[in-house]
Amino acid sequence: METKKISFEMEEQVAYIGFGYNCKKSMTTLDEETLQELSNVLDELHKDKSLKGVVFWTHKDRCFIAGADINLIASMKTEADGANGAEAGQTIFNKIEDLKCPTVAAVHGVCLGGGLELSLSCKHIVASDDKGTMLGLPEVKLGLIPGFGGTYRLPRKIGLPKSLDVILTGKMLKAKKAKRLGLVAGVYPKERVKTMASFHFNEVEKKSGLKESLENIASDNFFAKKIIFQKARENVLKKTKGFYQAPLKILDVMEAGIMKGRSSYLSAEAQAFGELCVSEQSKNLQHIFFMTETAKKYSGPKSSKELPKLKKGAALGAGTMGGGIAWLMADNGMAPIMKDLTVEALELGFKQSSSNFSGALKRKRITQDEFVRKQRSIQGQTGYEGFPRVDLVIEAIVENMNIKKSVFSELEGEVRDDCIITSNTSSLSVQEMSTALKKPERFAGLHFFNPVHMMPLVEIITHDKVAPETLEALYGWCMKVKKTPVIVKDGPGFLVNRILMPFMNEAGFLLNEGVPMKDIDDACLNFGMPMGPCRLLDEVGIDVGEKVAKIIHDGLGDRVKSSPISSLLTEKGFLGKKNQKGFYLYDKKGKVEGVNEEVQALLPATKKKMDETEIQLRIFLPMINEAATVLADGIVDTAADVDLGLIFGIGFPPFRGGLLKYADSEGLDRLIEAMEKRASSVDKDRYTPCAYLKDLAANKKKFYDI
Repeated sequence: METKKISFEMEEQVAYIGFGYNCKKSMTTLDEETLQELSNVLDELHKDKSLKGVVFWTHKDRCFIAGADINLIASMKTEADGANGAEAGQTIFNKIEDLKCPTVAAVHGVCLGGGLELSLSCKHIVASDDKGTMLGLPEVKLGLIPGFGGTYRLPRKIGLPKSLDVILTGKMLKAKKAKRLGLVAGVYPKERVKTMASFHFNEVEKKSGLKESLENIASDNFFAKKIIFQKARENVLKKTKGFYQAPLKILDVMEAGIMKGRSSYLSAEAQAFGELCVSEQSKNLQHIFFMTETAKKYSGPKSSKELPKLKKGAALGAGTMGGGIAWLMADNGMAPIMKDLTVEALELGFKQSSSNFSGALKRKRITQDEFVRKQRSIQGQTGYEGFPRVDLVIEAIVENMNIKKSVFSELEGEVRDDCIITSNTSSLSVQEMSTALKKPERFAGLHFFNPVHMMPLVEIITHDKVAPETLEALYGWCMKVKKTPVIVKDGPGFLVNRILMPFMNEAGFLLNEGVPMKDIDDACLNFGMPMGPCRLLDEVGIDVGEKVAKIIHDGLGDRVKSSPISSLLTEKGFLGKKNQKGFYLYDKKGKVEGVNEEVQALLPATKKKMDETEIQLRIFLPMINEAATVLADGIVDTAADVDLGLIFGIGFPPFRGGLLKYADSEGLDRLIEAMEKRASSVDKDRYTPCAYLKDLAANKKKFYDI
């Protein structure tokens, strides 16, 4: 049978169906053509009475099937389109499940979404032991329900409690973990996974002992099921605060359909998929997916020169940030040097890196041997020994321009001419720093967000003499260490801190007006932010916030002026989480113990009741205005750069699609009107809409039309 997207071979009455055939892309997806070819092949197999078995495998080195084609999902305009699309996929996978002969999915590489749903339609799944082999149903992260039968078949494969955990979190499972769950029947070297598949043809599905039996008995019990779903719903609401529709819809479908037959269950699953895939929330999450995919490809200035190879690293400056950077380098095999002036500072850095590795060990992401090897690979020192072998230096010393320039001048004489030198500055001018170097073309800003091991964003900051190969090499390195890079031009606060500043400034002004701190933080939490501005300022450090605010104010003027509250608290010694007392009080582990009443006593005694929506407008309108000014100033090129930076840099709620996506959905005319109203009633400098924003509205354009 002739095929274009899949291969089809018969060997000794066993059919081998291979995905990724004739596909130039590294990742195979289930597009319309592939699904149609698969359907046709399955129709032929149903006619073959001599068939002994079917093996599904991949031609690709890193991918079995990465899921359904996201472009296909994004093109769906109505609920009926979505439901019909899901039903079409379900029908094809039912054909796999209904084959009378044994069927095995031989999984190597990424097996996600529709790829796992196809595999679940088989009698058995075997997988390669390659570290790149991952299985999961991540649809919930796109605001979707698995639509090709995943919510129906996974509980029947591994039991209800474990399947809820996999589906509701969208987590990805390595092969050995999948085997422990009962999802995978065998794990083999990648060279043997296809040939070993047929050995499972006559295997009866095994249960993993007494524990598995008890779980199945429990989930077969009506009352037990009710409790399982109740607990799952409580966990979802606790984690998502009710902002996300998909996990709740998934629970509704699974709970209502647990006793239904295949046909009626899959019909409900398809209907739910149709409802979710055209919802604004899912469209926003799909939008973020496309932004993230675009960010994986370097689009900055290209160079004809060979790119520097960044194999060995050094963190210049230890402490919390330097230790975090050294951890990142060590975790990625760079055997880093961590240099500081004192042994005490180095100890702080080692404490931070050890803490990060300990967390990974506790979550079973690394072994004890890996923990020891990686931690020991960090070489702490107070001198420049070994620096001639370093390819990348990341400076993370005190935020003082003169000290930084002095250190860079000294450092340049200790490293090779092709070593890339970077600064982790959060606010100081990269352009000015570059003047301290004889070879400024190999220098750039590389701004990480704290804590390094948790925050995915890195700002790569340019200046007028930076070489294209420096930027491209840094971009590639960020991707390699699993960070999301955004290239930004130099300017006060760069991208994220510049737009974040109004978020924290406005909270200070509201506090001074008598709005209770709890009301301010709660309003932002209820908008979807991971923490309120007062809590965030504690996290950053109130003294650090004050210093950055001054730098940004000096550079940008009175529209970003800050309230006096940060200066007052810094003066009184309330620095935030780092000294356990800020707006809130903290224990030694950094956990919030309660509100700091001493700080409350410094605020106006007369409290002002303000509507939650008004608090949100007061805080987010200046952020939108500043983001528009960032685009006008050319700090970044696109609205997507802004939104990616804020989602990954400060946790702007993903379900809103990003700050500027949210602004587009609210309507720029309405937002300008709201700004002008507050410019006259609250503060002219902070709320007057910028010319760029007004021009967009006047031309009936949106941020994402540019």
